[in-house]
Amino acid sequence: MASPVPLRRLLAATVGGLLALGSLAVPAQAAAALRQVMFVGNNWEGTVDVIEPSGGYARIGRLSVIPDRAQRLTEIYLNPIRLAFYLGIQQGPGEGHDQLVDDMYTTPAGDALVVSRPSFADVVSIDLATGALKWRFPVSGFRSDHMAVSPDGRTVAVSASTGNTVHVLDIVTGRQLGSFATGDKPHENIFTGGGKYLWNSSIGEVNTDLDAPWLDFTKGDRKITIADTATYRVVRTIDMRDRLNAFGRSDLSDAVRPAVFTPDESKLYFQVSFFAGVIEYDVATDKITRIRDLPQNPATDPDRTTWVNDSRHHGLSISRDGAKLCVAGTMDDYATVVDRATLTPGPLVTAIKPYWATVSADGRDCVISEAGADRVTAISFATGQAVASVAVGDHPQRVRIGQVPAGWTAP
Repeated sequence: MASPVPLRRLLAATVGGLLALGSLAVPAQAAAALRQVMFVGNNWEGTVDVIEPSGGYARIGRLSVIPDRAQRLTEIYLNPIRLAFYLGIQQGPGEGHDQLVDDMYTTPAGDALVVSRPSFADVVSIDLATGALKWRFPVSGFRSDHMAVSPDGRTVAVSASTGNTVHVLDIVTGRQLGSFATGDKPHENIFTGGGKYLWNSSIGEVNTDLDAPWLDFTKGDRKITIADTATYRVVRTIDMRDRLNAFGRSDLSDAVRPAVFTPDESKLYFQVSFFAGVIEYDVATDKITRIRDLPQNPATDPDRTTWVNDSRHHGLSISRDGAKLCVAGTMDDYATVVDRATLTPGPLVTAIKPYWATVSADGRDCVISEAGADRVTAISFATGQAVASVAVGDHPQRVRIGQVPAGWTAP
């Protein structure tokens, strides 16, 4: 016969079990209190529209991300060097406008939106309940750019365009966790390996009129820089120049713009400056394996100096199953869903200066920002046809999935 269990052990086990159940219940309750949304950054306006992340994409609210605008402008106008760069950004990549919101991600708790603001050369955290500034991180140099958030949502990486640096920050506190040097004008950032590595692509000088192919050498040092996120040491660099030459496309720029990995991270698809098309790179063999030229709009001005920041196509996403790519044909005024097996484009969906592409929360659609029409449009991955469109603010660019508290309204 088994000996009886002492009362104090039984009580301890019972209390421990209840505590364990309580600890399991907390994340579930926290998750239930959050609502998934889609954020649209209106770059020239300094606002972010919050919309439904799938379905009808109805607008939920609008948030200002420049509550400190007067203070920032005062600092800029009192510093001649900063003023020169501010005006240069305004007249160059801003096309005559301030660049006030480039990229954005929410904190894991959904209580703040972290935003990169190119004209103010910083990253800020905006309290979603009050609209107030929670923290601010000035980047090195004079312009902030694209960001990426780690798979666990705890860290955010930002490109400092003129500082040739990527800063990695704690997304809640804004404290810098590390940084690493890049090529000229760092741009896109992508976490891989479950967050173990961070890939950055630098695009070089995109604001000059030295755009003739024979002047490509003036564009600077363009490369992919890969850093280990445990140490922030650079473990590898990839210059696509040699790979493009080996494929027989020495005519193409090696400035890697928007890029996406397949779900297994075996293939990288990317766009490059001045090119209407998409390139496939095999990670294991370190070779470009396919290049697909996509349709060119005959109405597009052939003068490359008229193309925005050396872009012809700028915006790329991939369906969750990896079967379809979605391409934003920025200067050609269309977007299209491309079959990844054959790289064959589907219907060309008319869009005015489409500038970015992302995937809806339910995975069914590609959502593009139409910077020239102040709207976002959803395109079905299954049919290649537009299924919804919603008006947003002035010059939408980046579109990101995030979360806000359930019942959230704009402050």
